[in-house]
Amino acid sequence: MRERLFATFFALLIALSFAEEYTTFPYTIEAEDCDGITQTWTSVYERKIKGIFTGTGFAYLQNTPFSFNVTVPEDGMYQFTARMAQILNEDGRQQTISINGVDFMYKVPYYDTWTDFDFGMHRLNKGSNKISFKPIYGYAEYDSITVSEATFPDFSSVPTKLSDPKATPEAQKLQDYLGSVYGKKIISGQQEIYGGGNDGNYELEFDYIYELSGKYPAVRGFDFMNYNPLYGWNDQTTERVIEWVNKRGGIATASWHINVPIDFENYEVGDKLDWQKCTYATSSSFKTENCIVEGTKENDYWNEAIKMLAEQLQRLQDANVPLIFRPLHEAEGNANTDGSGAWFWWGKAGAKTYVKIWKYLYDKLTKEYELHNLIWEQNLYAWSPDSIQWYAGDDYVDMVGYDKYNTVYNRHDGKTSGPNLDAETPIFYTLVKFVNNKKMVAMAENDSIPSVKNLIIEHAAWLYFCPWYGEFILDEKNNAKSDLKELYTHEYCITLDDVDLNNDVTPTTNPDFSKVPTKLSDPKATPEAQKLQDYLGSVYGKKIVSGQQEIYGGGNNGNYELEFDYIYDLSGKYPAVRGFDFMNYNPLYGWDDQTTERVFELVKKRGGIVTAFWHINVSKDFE
Repeated sequence: MRERLFATFFALLIALSFAEEYTTFPYTIEAEDCDGITQTWTSVYERKIKGIFTGTGFAYLQNTPFSFNVTVPEDGMYQFTARMAQILNEDGRQQTISINGVDFMYKVPYYDTWTDFDFGMHRLNKGSNKISFKPIYGYAEYDSITVSEATFPDFSSVPTKLSDPKATPEAQKLQDYLGSVYGKKIISGQQEIYGGGNDGNYELEFDYIYELSGKYPAVRGFDFMNYNPLYGWNDQTTERVIEWVNKRGGIATASWHINVPIDFENYEVGDKLDWQKCTYATSSSFKTENCIVEGTKENDYWNEAIKMLAEQLQRLQDANVPLIFRPLHEAEGNANTDGSGAWFWWGKAGAKTYVKIWKYLYDKLTKEYELHNLIWEQNLYAWSPDSIQWYAGDDYVDMVGYDKYNTVYNRHDGKTSGPNLDAETPIFYTLVKFVNNKKMVAMAENDSIPSVKNLIIEHAAWLYFCPWYGEFILDEKNNAKSDLKELYTHEYCITLDDVDLNNDVTPTTNPDFSKVPTKLSDPKATPEAQKLQDYLGSVYGKKIVSGQQEIYGGGNNGNYELEFDYIYDLSGKYPAVRGFDFMNYNPLYGWDDQTTERVFELVKKRGGIVTAFWHINVSKDFE
């Protein structure tokens, strides 16, 4: 027993010796005090910024970066905020924060008043971390930077009521199931090839996953692109959806790469075209803005395309099959609001027109065609605060999805090739913020899967993942076999054999300790007692409070400080909690060993925390 106590004691001492190195959060540093700053500014070329800067001035990011370091006890997520101004570009200017050498770029709006700008939630590694602001574009003013421990939303509170008031029981039941697992686990998914690819073997990717892991994905991605007015043919997509849901017990999601004629000016609605004369890209003469304008040829074509789609969705509804429907996806493309960054025709007229097209399609399918088996998923990006302009609104969307393709571009893992196991947590929480945590957020498409370690440590609560078909899942430059097997066989991942629409799922993520009540059981507790309990609640689950028991009864030759001085000599720190024992105040041999006085001194003079127990004695010969 003594050996075990000594081992525990010395382990505590070692932990205490390192604790002094950790940064206390929230941590705020004046930008002019950062490494790399050689000049403190109070104005920029005689232009005044409204408000009052803190400290002695501010840093003006020009040609050289500035940085600072923070030290954390373990890997975790932290929130970064800069009090800043940006008076150069009225349409916004890109700024770059670098976390341990990995760059993240954010578009900062025009601010002529000191404003808190959210640089997102990022992971810090155990130990020292270097935070830099780089002048890739630069020319912005920084007053101070604050780093805080991340707080996470309550994903169990996300509403699951579908936007369609006439949603089928099957659709609502599926949505409720998705809500029950959201934030607890991630659902596995895989996109099937379309149009007769893989020599007609639609199971190739699924069998590959099964051979690696012994598991099938829970979600299967489909595409209704081949049901169209141009070259349309029945590739049996509808039949495979019905089989996947009704016979195999899976979940179905579908996109719709709806084509338009490349030469739309010379096209007559109803004509058939070779598929090579059709496109879903922006290269067509099809005027996107006209597709919702009655009386235009574009509107006639669009209505015919919707009609053909509705015929297939009706077959699903007749078979009681719910569908996560993701039409008009990736509309924004690269960052823009005017359509200049779009790569699909439905986004090339800009955000405002796109939202109208989405609502037009929603109303057509739900009201005119009375299709109520759909869970509407809208793709969103998070390039800048302007990305939210592409959102169709809570009344027309049931969940949002992000398409992660970053093995070549937009890497944040410090590598230049190979699988990218990033959980893309900053993007996830930006999307959560966009929709005010009112909609579930999914990784609707991806190349590399995120690693289960990153997902759990970073609290990246993506609803599901779904790699694209072909090389995106089959080639190890995108997904290593070992990574796929690890995720598919981990308890955090829901696979086809786990899907049960009648049961909730037990979370594998950590409980939320911030929700532990701190109200004391004694309704007449003193303010001092309640204040101490509230403080303990504020640190619970974030840090551990150091403590040490003192000797009792005059031991150590009356030196009650022996253990405490020993700790201080080792670490330069005293424990926060001191343990006492009231055993010597008793009816038998009781005597005043000054325990009460030492309690007063610790609390009143030294600001410590007291705990005490009571080894109350009884007579051996009580009879």
